[in-house]
Amino acid sequence: MQLNKILLGLLLLWPLFTGCSEYSKVLKNADVDEKYEYAKMYYEQGKYTKSSTLLTDVVPIYRGTEKAEEALYLLAMSYFNLHDYVSSSEYFLRYVNNYPRGAKVQECRFNLAYGDYKDSPDARLDQTVTKKAIKELDSFIDLYPRTQLADSATVMRIELSDRLCYKEYLSAKLYLDLGTYMGNNYESAVITARNAQDDYPFSKYREDLGFLIFKARYEAAVNSIAEKEEERYRQAFDEYFTFINEFPETVYLKETRKMYDKIQKKMAEYGE
Repeated sequence: MQLNKILLGLLLLWPLFTGCSEYSKVLKNADVDEKYEYAKMYYEQGKYTKSSTLLTDVVPIYRGTEKAEEALYLLAMSYFNLHDYVSSSEYFLRYVNNYPRGAKVQECRFNLAYGDYKDSPDARLDQTVTKKAIKELDSFIDLYPRTQLADSATVMRIELSDRLCYKEYLSAKLYLDLGTYMGNNYESAVITARNAQDDYPFSKYREDLGFLIFKARYEAAVNSIAEKEEERYRQAFDEYFTFINEFPETVYLKETRKMYDKIQKKMAEYGE
């Protein structure tokens, strides 16, 4: 009985052993055409690590031949399917540059942008990749404006723009939280938030930025030195109407009204 189990186990593992042996032989094979055929087979089977390894050997040798375009595309796609977007972007870019009218150029341009989109980090981190992705998406939309992929690219671009805007919001909020620590950080909060509104006018964070500006004006007034108090309360008063006119049903209505009531009392003291 025990022997039968061992034999059964060996039988089940046999394809694995033979498969590894086959791949090792192909990897060492000097016949580039055979390597390429196996690479395509592994690609079709979803074995992208094996296909990418073989294609890495094949692509330089095929350069300038009729098989070069397809081989380069498959190498880029192998890395893409492995979610190695740094490597895939390198080969997508090479495809785009080498074959500007190639059969897969639209797909490669989109995947080039998509890889950067997927690698875009959290808003709290450096956004160099995010900016690169936006640039690639803009380029794709300009080149293929009336395609289904352009619609997808537009959605991704909006998401990434919102990420950049949110990073600015976090910076503005940090200034607001710092308050009067080592200077007037309220003014820095206003400038940062206002610039974000200008740079990303259609962002979903526009209302949050508007409220932050008003709150910064209010806090600057409350924590002001005497000689600047009236001026700052007037700024907060004006900012309230700027905000409430744009967002009359704001989610911050209760907090906004509470601050405005206090501002009104102060304005009454100034004869307003």
